[in-house]
Amino acid sequence: MDNAVQIERRRVLIQRTRLLGKTASAIVLWGFLLAVAFFTLFPVVMTVLGSLKTNQELTAGATILPKVWQFGNYAEAWQQAKFSTYTWNSLFVSIAATVGTLIVASMAGYAVDRRLFPGRKLYIFLQASTMFISIGAVVLRPQFELMVKLHLNTSLWGVVLILISAHATTYFILMGFFKSIPRDLDEAAMLDGCSFMGIYWRIILPLLGPGLGVSALFTFRAAWNEYILPLVFTMNNPKMQTLTVGLANLRYTNSAAMQTQLMMAGACLSMLPILIVYVFANRSFMQVTAGSVKG
Repeated sequence: MDNAVQIERRRVLIQRTRLLGKTASAIVLWGFLLAVAFFTLFPVVMTVLGSLKTNQELTAGATILPKVWQFGNYAEAWQQAKFSTYTWNSLFVSIAATVGTLIVASMAGYAVDRRLFPGRKLYIFLQASTMFISIGAVVLRPQFELMVKLHLNTSLWGVVLILISAHATTYFILMGFFKSIPRDLDEAAMLDGCSFMGIYWRIILPLLGPGLGVSALFTFRAAWNEYILPLVFTMNNPKMQTLTVGLANLRYTNSAAMQTQLMMAGACLSMLPILIVYVFANRSFMQVTAGSVKG
């Protein structure tokens, strides 16, 4: 009888210990997630609140919420920075670079995954080296000189071509999705008389939808946030400047006084296109691991 009671007590004690362990694990997990969310959202929230303050109130930093909500900062930022022109330039660069990168990277990934040719491993190595070896601003001069030779230094097309050339990340993302597409589909289409490019266009691309959505999101974001390249190529032509470069014009007004609240308002406006693109690409983004099922 005593043994039965002891066994029951031990069982209850073990259950309580496990319950306490699960509760402690859940508390630690949620604490960590809330901390990450706080440090991620805090700068965004402070930027939005700062964009609705006066410059004096923002500089003083005495309050978190604005005493008087200055919604006119957005209209003033739009007018002073010529946001309509800069936004169009940014959209042109981002959309053109995204479409070009998807075409080049998907065609390269399709050829490498579906064909064996001399230098295949060398090509993959060169693609990988452009991802892990970054020399930053050192390449700006040769890139600019190359665009001068091509007579593209006075056009945004020079910026677009350089952004398209940096497609290694997109290439490897799509390679993972290519490996998840059965080769039997290629063979069946080939028996029906479909050409190599026909298979790519009619069969591979429709099945590559999630991968293209994820890649488009990353590529568009990188092109939209690019600052150095548009600054170098549009330094002598302000009408061609992108939104990231135009935001720098909000730093000082005509009276040479720093207008931080206008910069924050402009930054908030510049975040809207990225949020819109993410809404449309959200489903594809959630399927980012689909390409790693096979291979």
